[in-house]
Amino acid sequence: MTKIFVPTTSPQDWKSLLADPEKQWHTGYSAYAIAHAWEAAKGNFPPEVEHVFADAEDERLRNLKILLAFPEWKVYLPPRGHPSQNDLFILAKGEQGLVSIMVEGKVAEPFGETKERWLTPATPGKLKRLEFIQSKLGLGGELLQTIRYQLLHRTISAVSEAERFGAKSAVMLVHSFSQDHLWFKDYQAFLELFGVHSARPGELYLLTELQGIALFAGWATGDPKFLG
Repeated sequence: MTKIFVPTTSPQDWKSLLADPEKQWHTGYSAYAIAHAWEAAKGNFPPEVEHVFADAEDERLRNLKILLAFPEWKVYLPPRGHPSQNDLFILAKGEQGLVSIMVEGKVAEPFGETKERWLTPATPGKLKRLEFIQSKLGLGGELLQTIRYQLLHRTISAVSEAERFGAKSAVMLVHSFSQDHLWFKDYQAFLELFGVHSARPGELYLLTELQGIALFAGWATGDPKFLG
């Protein structure tokens, strides 16, 4: 992936970065909503995301300011192959240093395939990647077959970029524009892997500490006006 980037001037600039622009860029879909919501914030966090971080009790996430934001950010995971293409990567700075934030936009779409479905077939490459993710996230043993694979690789993307940029904290943030919190139960089930039970929208949770990196997860509910 290139290391030279061009700033956006409007939400339309995000469209060309999508894996499948003609399929993904429509009103009512997450790619469209997240582009309009973050562009409208003009370099700041959208209000609902700002609120989530403002209410965080952990001092490592206090007074965050966006340094850089990259739509459709690709993170390559071993073994080499298809990257994790994240809706938005943010490098922020808080009172205690840099924070890596990986944003997953949602409206009505599920979090991709379950682990069971993704492992059909269970190729050597997939097994190696899953082993890498579990080891990196400190998740031992056999994961539930119903866990959504997308949440695993979005979270490891936040950790990987924290390592690359020397950030002490990493956040996997779901920015959902569903007012009914569709697929929230899958998010809750994922957090339970880390011992977080009864997670609620609008809150951040410390999942674990990984060799000097504090890993958090949160859910922000977006303004439906950006659905178009």
